[in-house]
Amino acid sequence: KNKTAALKGRLARTMELKYHPGFGSEISSEALPHALPKGQNSPQQCPYGLYAEQLSGSAFTCPRETNRRSWLYRTLPSAKHKPFEPIDQGNLTNDFDKQPPNPNQMRWKPFKLPEDSETVDFVEGISTVCGAGDPRCRSGCVVHVYTCNSSMKDKCFYNSDGDFLVVPQLGPLHIVTEFGELYVEPLEIVIIQQGMRFSVNVSGASRGYILEVFDNHFQLPYLGPIGANGLANPRDFLAPVAKFEQREVTAGFTVVSKYQGKLFAAMQYHSPFDVVAWHGNYYPYKYDLRKFMVINAVSFDHAVSWSGEQG
Repeated sequence: KNKTAALKGRLARTMELKYHPGFGSEISSEALPHALPKGQNSPQQCPYGLYAEQLSGSAFTCPRETNRRSWLYRTLPSAKHKPFEPIDQGNLTNDFDKQPPNPNQMRWKPFKLPEDSETVDFVEGISTVCGAGDPRCRSGCVVHVYTCNSSMKDKCFYNSDGDFLVVPQLGPLHIVTEFGELYVEPLEIVIIQQGMRFSVNVSGASRGYILEVFDNHFQLPYLGPIGANGLANPRDFLAPVAKFEQREVTAGFTVVSKYQGKLFAAMQYHSPFDVVAWHGNYYPYKYDLRKFMVINAVSFDHAVSWSGEQG
C-alpha cells in the first residue's frame, strides 16, 4: 500500500507539470498572457515592465543552423547581485594532473549516501570521478557522481564551463530553472545547458551521475542507413513551460557559479526564477530513456564484444 501510494503521489506531481516537446526547436512560452513582445526581441518597453535578456549558448555570429540562444523576460535583471567570492570546492575538480595515469581496469562501489545527521544538497554532494581536458580550452568532459539528501533552499547553481547531463539513479529530482520546472526520475535524463540557473529539490536520499561536456552541446546523431525514424525521437524530448515567482528574499538568495573549474558564490535578495516568458532554441530539457528505440542485429551473433574490446 505504501509503495502504491508513493507511486500515485509521484505520478500526480509529474502530471502537474506541463512541457513543450521537441529537440532544439524554436519554442515560445508565457506564464502570463501577452508577456512576449510582438515582432521584437528587445523593445524599449517590454510588457508588464519586464527586463529583456538574451542567453547565448553559442558565438553570437555563428551560422544559423548552429546558433543557440533564448530571450528571457524577467521581473529583475539577472546581474542584480553582490560580487562573487570563492567558496569551498568539496570533491569537485577539473584538475586531472594531480593523479598519475593508470591503465588498469577500475570499478568502485556505489558512493555512500549522506548520513541522516548530515544536510547535503545537490551542489555540495558532487564528487568528480574522472575526466579529461580543460574548460578554459573549451575541450574535454568530466564524469561526476552526486549524493544528497536536502533540497537547495534559497540557493541556485549555474555552470559557466559547459553542459550538465544528469542521470538520476536513486530518487527523483524536482528541478526549478529560469525556464520553468522539470520533474526527473530514474530511467530519465535531464540536460541543463551552460549558463542556466537551477535549483534541485529532493524528497530524500538521492544519488546519480553527471556528464559534463566543455566543447559543445549535446546533439542527436545522424541516422544514416537506419532511415528517417528510430533511436531517440525529437518529439520525446521535453522542455519546461514558463513559470515564475516574484519573491523577495530578505535573508539572501545564494547564487553558486562554476567558472573555470572553481566554485564561486554571490548573494542577491530576490529569486532568480522570475522569468515570466521566454522564446528561443536554448533551454533545459529531459528525456525518458524508456522511449529509446533500440536497433540491433543479434539473429545469430553480436558484432562487437564490449567486454573483450581493448582500446
